Amino acid sequence: MLALDHLAVAAATLKEGRAFVEEALGIELQKGGQHPRYGTHNLLIGLEDGLYLEVISVDPQADLPPDPRWFRLDEFEGEPCLHNWICRTEDLAGDLAALPEGAGQPVALTRGDLRWQMAVPEDGRLPYDEMCPAVIRWQGRHPAASLKQSGARLLRLRVQHPEAVALKARLAPVLDDPRVVFEVADEPALRAEFDVNGEVRTL
Repeated sequence: MLALDHLAVAAATLKEGRAFVEEALGIELQKGGQHPRYGTHNLLIGLEDGLYLEVISVDPQADLPPDPRWFRLDEFEGEPCLHNWICRTEDLAGDLAALPEGAGQPVALTRGDLRWQMAVPEDGRLPYDEMCPAVIRWQGRHPAASLKQSGARLLRLRVQHPEAVALKARLAPVLDDPRVVFEVADEPALRAEFDVNGEVRTL
């Protein structure tokens, strides 16, 4: 089974992503690190229930990766936005078989002393216009364990897509999380609602 692990805000730069998230949630981001494999870097927020949120962007000082970057970051432009949701599993190969075609193949990744495998599509594009979750299997320590907790709790993740019903049905055998809601909409989008010190805030 899949379990919601973290949310990713994509941005053209970390500076823009930081401003977007801190204004929306009123929470200061913490230092992250570099992802050498895909030439990206991030900032982080610790959430309740073992979740976290990251702001991720292309690292201008990193080497160009040999293939397309994950989360379609090679193509990203415009304002920062909530762009991806990531689920963890203990059976990456097994749960990948239940996901839509094109969900990717396992790639070994690192950030500092963190180690994990993640399913990444060859072209960097997740199915259903990035509304299909990415799938990760941590190897050792989970990053949320070392983050200062913000006190923010995810209330609801709205996954919007013209084919949301089909995506929900495809994920149903491996995902059971009442916080994740699938909604039919003209355009694909993610919308996350948080309880921040008793106030509902949205990304």
